[in-house]
Amino acid sequence: MRGLYFMTGWLATGLGAAGVFLPLLPTTPFLLLAAACFARSSPRTREWLLEAPHLGPVLQDYLAHRVVPLRAKCLALLFLWPSVGWTATSVVPVPAVGIGLVVIAAAVTLYLLWLPSEV
Repeated sequence: MRGLYFMTGWLATGLGAAGVFLPLLPTTPFLLLAAACFARSSPRTREWLLEAPHLGPVLQDYLAHRVVPLRAKCLALLFLWPSVGWTATSVVPVPAVGIGLVVIAAAVTLYLLWLPSEV
């Protein structure tokens, strides 16, 4: 079972890292999943994830206080809406899928705005 948790943790870490660059792929939930999987399989790898220079501080803040830094929120929204707008209008051939993307982006925006930014 530890091996399954370990592999899932690395998969979630990869998806979380990709989420930094792909707006509709959420970073924090995947990193939280990775931290949980590593806690059950490799505490050393979990510590590595929590201490990672770019991902660790955001993950630590969220785990400790359920906060997302204002800078992270602004960057997320700055990249989210232009890419969703472009994808929904230029890439997706089915209008219903484009509308679905906009609805998901709106839900992500509301969630980000709902989360506190300071401890």
